[in-house]
Amino acid sequence: MDSLSGITAFIHVAETRSFTEAGRLLEISSSAVGKSVARMEERLGVRLFHRSTRSVTLTTEGELFLDRCKRILSEVEAAEMELLELSATPRGKVRISVPIQNVLIMPVLAGFMRAYPDIELDVDMSDRMVDVIEEGFDAVIRTGAPQDSRLMARKLGGYQLQLVASPTYLERHGDPTHPDDLIRHVCLLHKFPATGMIERWPLRVGDTHIEPNLTRALTCTTMDPLTYLAIDGVGIACLPDFSIREPLADGRLKVVLEDYTDHTGNLWMLWPASKQTAPRLRVLIDFFKDNILKG
Repeated sequence: MDSLSGITAFIHVAETRSFTEAGRLLEISSSAVGKSVARMEERLGVRLFHRSTRSVTLTTEGELFLDRCKRILSEVEAAEMELLELSATPRGKVRISVPIQNVLIMPVLAGFMRAYPDIELDVDMSDRMVDVIEEGFDAVIRTGAPQDSRLMARKLGGYQLQLVASPTYLERHGDPTHPDDLIRHVCLLHKFPATGMIERWPLRVGDTHIEPNLTRALTCTTMDPLTYLAIDGVGIACLPDFSIREPLADGRLKVVLEDYTDHTGNLWMLWPASKQTAPRLRVLIDFFKDNILKG
C-alpha cells in the first residue's frame, strides 16, 4: 500500500510539475509528497525528477517509470471498480467543478446528497475554465460545446439568455423598444473570468446579429450578483432563463427586447475519457441529467 501511495504521489507530481499542487490534490502537505517521492527514488536507485527552485521536470528514467505507473494505477482503479460494482450502494469520493449558479446547482447537489449519503462530494464552485485532467477532477459542469478530445460529454439540457429588468427600473427609465435604445440604459454586464472579455448580448435585427453600444455601469465575473442587482432595480442584465424563473413568475423581473433576442445554449457534464466510469460517478451524471434544468 505504501508503494501504491508513492506511485500516486509520483504521478501527480509528474502531471502537475509541482509538489505543492500534487499535495493539494492529495490533501497532504507538499513536504509529505516530497518525502514519498524521495523514498521511491532511494528504493529504485534512480532520480525521477530534475528539481530546481523554478521547475520540476522528469528525468529520462522518470519518463519511463511514469508510463508504467499510469498503467499500474489504471489496473488498480479497474479492480476497485469491479469490487464496487458488487456493492448495491455507490460510495466513495467524487471531485467536481460546477459554475457559480446557486439557483441552478444547489438544489441538485442537496437532492443528490440525500439520495446517495455514502458518496462524498468535493465541490469546486467556480466560473473559471478548469483543466479537468491536469487538476484531477472526476467531472465538471460547463456551458458551450465540448472541444477537448480527452473528455467524455453528456448534454444535461438547454437554456436561453434573456434581457431582463425590474418593473421599478422600467418605470424610471422606460422600456427599450429597439437595441439602439440600450445606450440610454444602465447595463449590467457579465465578464468571462478566464479572458476578461465581456459576454456579448445576443441581439439581432432581422437576420443580422448586432452589438449595440452598451453603457458599462457594472461588469462582474459571476451571474448571481447580476441577478440580484437586476431584481433590485439597478439596471438591465442578460441572464440565463434557468436563473430567473422565479423572479419572472412572481413579477420581480420582466423580459425586455424579446423580439430582438436570439440565443440557445447547452449545459454539459464532462469527465475524463481515459477513466473507467465508477458507479459513484455514473449515478452523479444520471442524477444531474434527470434533475438539472427542470422546472
